[in-house]
Amino acid sequence: MTSSFPASNTSMRSERNTYVGKGFVHVKNPYLDSMDEDVLYHLDLGTKTHNLPEMFGDVKFVCVGGSPNRMKAFALFMHKELRLEDSEEDVKDICAGTDRYCMYKIGPVLSISHGMGIPSISIMLHELIKLLYHARCCDVTIIRIGTSGGIGIAPGSVVITDRAVDSFFKPRFEQVILDNVVTRSTELDKELAEELFNCSKEIPDFPTLIGHTMCTYDFYEGQGRLDGALCSFSREKGLDYLKRAYNAGIRNIEMESTVFAAMCRLCGLKAAVVCVTLLNRLECDQINSPHDVLVEYQKRPQLLISRFIKQRLGLRDQTS
Repeated sequence: MTSSFPASNTSMRSERNTYVGKGFVHVKNPYLDSMDEDVLYHLDLGTKTHNLPEMFGDVKFVCVGGSPNRMKAFALFMHKELRLEDSEEDVKDICAGTDRYCMYKIGPVLSISHGMGIPSISIMLHELIKLLYHARCCDVTIIRIGTSGGIGIAPGSVVITDRAVDSFFKPRFEQVILDNVVTRSTELDKELAEELFNCSKEIPDFPTLIGHTMCTYDFYEGQGRLDGALCSFSREKGLDYLKRAYNAGIRNIEMESTVFAAMCRLCGLKAAVVCVTLLNRLECDQINSPHDVLVEYQKRPQLLISRFIKQRLGLRDQTS
């Protein structure tokens, strides 16, 4: 997948001027223009060491998720669903030279892991967005697929996020830059969310809803859990917080959606978040469903996204 691709500072700058607008991914950093080379360190890629337009120029769909194993499984699933001519053995980790993230390309689909939490997905998104930009990709749709804790809904329900909110139930992402707190909008693409919801209606026995998703910086105290190494509040206060979240329209909790929404919006990417719930937090804190049940739950977002992609590509759906 690697090839030499020498690029001068002048040529990089002229390419940027040419591929602005018209559905192309854009960046918000004037200093990139003065760089002779852009090393995407955590992806083990770069503008001088790889021909990014040749490798990734046809990408139309990017799917990101926390677990490397899950994103590899999704890549293999999409390979089968798209009925590509090459062998599954050809689906290799493009980022094998680093142990931070994994990346697989299946036709026009890119499957990438992002780790757990805002810092990890933020690093990946910076380099992914630059990758799509250098590759001159256009009309890209990016979707986060993952697991989450539900609030007031049955385990196994798939939540399509209409609004990513913080721990105060506000649709914002606060980024500390130098010694300033910068607030960014977490608005997601409403038409994309509706399109995904309509796709879900075509899948039998597939519980799906559109709702707010709360993004926290922590899995335990930050989500009102009583089972961490630390707990500084009462059971009653924790339950009251979750009930207030439900009344505010929040239907699930995870740890990446606000920065994902904010960065994609700033860089012109149509984005969605699709997560399955593994438990109802109004009833319990720990995930205790049998392993086979959890495996089936985790496949649900992948099934929906597969149907969506094939519909966009005009392919007949034959998924069982």
